[in-house]
Amino acid sequence: MSSKENLIEIEDLHFAYGSNRVLRGVDLAVPRGKVVGILGVSGAGKSTILRLIGGQIGPQRGRVRFAGKIVHELDNAGLYRLRREMGMMFQAGGLFSDISVYENIAFPMRELIGSLPEEVIHDLVLMKLHAVGLRGASRLMPNELSGGMARRVALARAIALDPVLTMYDEPFAGLDPISLNVIAQLIRRLNDALGVTSIVVTYDVPETLKVVDLAYLIHDGVVVAGGTPDELRGSSDPAVAQFIHARPDGPVAFHYPGAAYASDLGLR
Repeated sequence: MSSKENLIEIEDLHFAYGSNRVLRGVDLAVPRGKVVGILGVSGAGKSTILRLIGGQIGPQRGRVRFAGKIVHELDNAGLYRLRREMGMMFQAGGLFSDISVYENIAFPMRELIGSLPEEVIHDLVLMKLHAVGLRGASRLMPNELSGGMARRVALARAIALDPVLTMYDEPFAGLDPISLNVIAQLIRRLNDALGVTSIVVTYDVPETLKVVDLAYLIHDGVVVAGGTPDELRGSSDPAVAQFIHARPDGPVAFHYPGAAYASDLGLR
């Protein structure tokens, strides 16, 4: 696809935390208007990719293009403008605990736009909450919400400014099956209704493959597979098959690398 068809293009991306080389040459593209999944085990570098897209960190090598702009080459003002085009749903929701649901959604509108009249903010907040089925909960405090409700509020806040790109970092973690399905369907429905682009970072394979158009699997610092859900399900690659079908044996080892067990116990 050309850069006009892709909102994000990642090329030969390398990143390390100290001696831990997390990304070792990632290449992937996110087409405009699609829901794209980034899959992988814990520690595979999925959330790191989101941080690189948002410019919180810069790559050691390679580049991330967002709407044709190389993210890590932007100055502070350019990065600020770029982030105005992005919405983020954090792993744990990230709601402000001391203000109401209503004020959580209104916060980015006041902080990032500044000149909106309160009556406009009021209507926009209720519109976003209505989209996630929680208009009636606008005056509740975060500690009065269930886990699924809190995720829906976080989703409403992520789309508060109608971003071009919405990123979801582990949106299904810790949810019961009903709440998980509700969040997954909301991501799909809102993406299509708003005409935006979405990235879902997760290790939850079954629910993700129900709603994405395209998915990439990260393993050992690179993309080992990318394609439609059906293509991933049918892959014969050992790493892909192990992850997609949750097999205990395969290239992804259960034990962290270390000395032989008998050696650690002082046995020969």
